[in-house]
Amino acid sequence: MIPLSVVIITQNEAKNICRCLDAVQGLADEIIVVDSGSTDETEALCGLYQVRFCYHPFEGFMQQKNYAVQQASNPYILALDADEVLSPELFDTIQKVKQNWVEDAYQMNRLNNYCGQWIRYCGWYPDRKIRLFDRRKASWGVAEIHEKVLVEKTASIGMLEGDLLHYSYNSIEEHVSRSNRYSTQVALAAFKRGKCAPFWKILYSPLFFFFKKYFIKLGFLDGYYGFVICMIGSYYNFLKYVKLRDLWRNSVSGQLK
Repeated sequence: MIPLSVVIITQNEAKNICRCLDAVQGLADEIIVVDSGSTDETEALCGLYQVRFCYHPFEGFMQQKNYAVQQASNPYILALDADEVLSPELFDTIQKVKQNWVEDAYQMNRLNNYCGQWIRYCGWYPDRKIRLFDRRKASWGVAEIHEKVLVEKTASIGMLEGDLLHYSYNSIEEHVSRSNRYSTQVALAAFKRGKCAPFWKILYSPLFFFFKKYFIKLGFLDGYYGFVICMIGSYYNFLKYVKLRDLWRNSVSGQLK
């Protein structure tokens, strides 16, 4: 049976960390928690478990997660966020993989919890993620602003049974706040790449997004929160394009001065 290292990054995750750590007991051969300066009880709660807790200044999610992977004693890695939990079925599947590791990396479906409700439509499920991998064949990279595990071109990828349970948003306010923050980052990244935002895209993109997620992706089957998710997603698309357009307008006016 191969030894498995579970790596987790944290910052003020007292409300989540115990749930995450409880779910890997009996599966992890070592647990490494890399913290970027929590001011809540995160460190004290980790002290209740057999974990290696270390501090590393935050330079970005990709950098932080790669640093955590580097701290592991074993090349076989299960990378989790503090707000993620293994379902019992996924736990059993990974236990079997430990006995017969045949792929370079494994992906799993992620099931998102929104304000206490599991979301199975809206394009949110299956939200496939690679989280179990051989670090000699894979590492964290970045696509747009979101980090993801990238594997070598020749690497093989397997699919695991069971869900990675993600407690994504505790409130609508949190979702709106994060959408505002992410849309700013995406707009800036697009501006640096020379992308523009014509007015037709500002008008069309939010409408198409809502139609696709609510009707084609069956968001209406998630009830009230399905509607909320699709509306906020539409708002996010609106924000990122108006912010991008504003960056160009400010850039041009600055040049005219």
